[in-house]
Amino acid sequence: MSDAPVAPKTDAAAQAARVILGRLYAPISDELAQVERMYRAELTSDDPYITNLLAYIEDYSGKKLRPALLLLAGKTCGRLTRDHIVLGVVAEMLHTATLVHDDILDDALLRRKRASINALAGNEVSVLLGDHIFSHAFELSLDASTPVGAREFSRAMAKTCFGEIMQVHNRNHFELGEQKYLQIIEGKTAELYATSAMLGAHYAGADEKTARAFYDYGMNLGRAFQIMDDLLDLLGEEALVGKTLGSDIEKGKPTLPLIRHLAVAPEPAREAAIAAARGNDRPRLLRLLHDSGSFKYAAGRAGAFVAQAKKGLEVLPPSELRDLLCEIADFVLSREL
Repeated sequence: MSDAPVAPKTDAAAQAARVILGRLYAPISDELAQVERMYRAELTSDDPYITNLLAYIEDYSGKKLRPALLLLAGKTCGRLTRDHIVLGVVAEMLHTATLVHDDILDDALLRRKRASINALAGNEVSVLLGDHIFSHAFELSLDASTPVGAREFSRAMAKTCFGEIMQVHNRNHFELGEQKYLQIIEGKTAELYATSAMLGAHYAGADEKTARAFYDYGMNLGRAFQIMDDLLDLLGEEALVGKTLGSDIEKGKPTLPLIRHLAVAPEPAREAAIAAARGNDRPRLLRLLHDSGSFKYAAGRAGAFVAQAKKGLEVLPPSELRDLLCEIADFVLSREL
């Protein structure tokens, strides 16, 4: 299946993002290339059908932010080793598997400007494919010199599943508060960022305080990322973003803009928003959320988490790598990420 035509502005924005990330990833370019090669080598099978499925989803994860954080944390704290390469691949495989399962949960038909794997192969095959990648990632994690990586990634995936379960459980629960929403996104998204960054520091010999600082950095990064992703689901354009949008409304997911609106809007506007959400009336819902300043509030919360991520890095001595990590935090606020 060929890719759908892409508008010129999409190409320009994607190219700009690649240029920015190329600069931010420059100190780890060789190691990230090793991760990329091993990642592609691991996504294979003796069976040609499975190999074709795995080849189709090789580029699902896009910008390799999780392994990049792991490598940059490691390089900031000391020397990169084979453990960092192996665990960078594990981080990317785990992320890819979660995307395969996310598209099933969301009934998404588009991922990275192509048909999603569930649209092509069906939900049954996609569930098993995601499970296959999860299992292989954990097997690979045991190649690290110590079991810390395997243990921490196992813990992170348990928390990720908890977050996803809570999100499904709270569909159409329009009384959901902001704190519960944050707990959900900390699990389903931010935990893998946090664990990747922490493991990068740990395997470079960082002390517990420094490793914890990187965990907190990744957690705040992930919180900001998910809030921006939720904004994008409401405000984005599929031709620009390259994935199915509007699924949050369709699936009854209360995300931060709606949660904020329901907390501050007068009763008529509150009831109107619930009715629009239940009826999947996106244009009406967007107008209501805009009028209550809820989009601005959510973007401000994402910006605050990015500021916290950068502030937490002050435990490190000033360096070019610390500055790059701060820039990556700012980049999370980009609509193209």
